[in-house]
Amino acid sequence: MNDIFEKLSMSKFRSSFKLKEKDFQYIEDKGLDKIREHAYDFVNKRLAPQYIENDGRQTPTKGHPVFISEHATATCCRGCLYKWHKIEKNKKLSKKEIDYVVDIIMKWIDIQMKGKK
Repeated sequence: MNDIFEKLSMSKFRSSFKLKEKDFQYIEDKGLDKIREHAYDFVNKRLAPQYIENDGRQTPTKGHPVFISEHATATCCRGCLYKWHKIEKNKKLSKKEIDYVVDIIMKWIDIQMKGKK
C-alpha cells in the first residue's frame, strides 16, 4: 500500500486534494468508524458494480471527506482504479477489492488527520 501512496504523491493532480477544516470537523463529529461505513456504502454503490452508467463522473469533488479521498487516491472511478491500482474494469468488484479500496481511502484520511495535528 505504501507504494501506491508514493506514486500518488508524485501526481500534481492527486496530491492537490486536501481535507478542509469542515471535513476534519465532520470526521471528528462522526468518528472514523462511521466514515468507514460511508466509504463502504459509496464504494458498493458507485464503484463496485460491473457496469456504471456515469463512470468517470460518479464521484463529486467535494461534500464528503470520502469523496475527496477517492480523488486523492485514484479510487474515484473504474478508469482510475484500473490506471492506478490495476483493478480491471467491467467486472463486479470482489469483497477483497472493495476492502482494498476502502482501506486506501481510510489510510489517506488517517494521513490527513495526523498531518492536521
